[in-house]
Amino acid sequence: MNPKAEWAARAAINLEAVRFARPLVHNITNFVVMNFTANVLLAAGASPVMAHAENEVEEMVSLARALVLNIGTLEDAWIAAMVKAGTRAMQLGVPIILDPVGAGATRLRTAAARRILTETQVALVRGNASEILALGGGEAKTRGVDSADSVEAAAERANALARELSVPVAITGTLDFITDGCRTLRVANGHAMMGGVTGTGCGATAIIGAFAAVDPDPVSAAATALAYYGLAGEQAAAGATGPGSFLIRFLDALHALTPAELERGARIQEN
Repeated sequence: MNPKAEWAARAAINLEAVRFARPLVHNITNFVVMNFTANVLLAAGASPVMAHAENEVEEMVSLARALVLNIGTLEDAWIAAMVKAGTRAMQLGVPIILDPVGAGATRLRTAAARRILTETQVALVRGNASEILALGGGEAKTRGVDSADSVEAAAERANALARELSVPVAITGTLDFITDGCRTLRVANGHAMMGGVTGTGCGATAIIGAFAAVDPDPVSAAATALAYYGLAGEQAAAGATGPGSFLIRFLDALHALTPAELERGARIQEN
């Protein structure tokens, strides 16, 4: 079996495992995307929970198979809850996926992401190109929480960041890029219409969390999750007339996409 076929087969296996295990994914995420993220996880076959109160996150994460930390709407209490949940997850061996939303746009966001990376053991960071550039100490071009940098512009910095922190990095964009500093993968699935709906990036992070719950290799979990997510976006866009119809069709596609279809349609390239 050639490498592309092997990765496509692994994507199918991971999707089937998610649907069999229905892993509980604990999300500490932002107000803008809570509903969408929960629906994305449900459509994929996982079980979402949104809990950010500092006095319950340790208990909640002990029930979960993955923890997703998303800094999209921050305040000090949320940062403290994320660190507390992350510390407990680290003790339990629960994989932590960090989404550094808007890192580089403000000092608060950049500092919060770096604090989480320092004080917990993150399994993978998923961000756009500007966020990853900012975390790596580079000059990033941001428009609020949106990226103004290309994936390729951030690829070298992502490799260096992954090696420096010993944390794999996934950059999503036109062509997704995943690296642990040694291995690099590119995922060509997806559609431009995905960028027209608020929360699709955050949803991608949550899906990586679901796949990380069943795949102990975070690079593999990220690549296969993004192939699944992107292929669903392609299917949804095929009959959509705009962002509203795309949104509904996207949830339906996530739900309906079979492991066999994913194996045929996944476009994962190892470099």
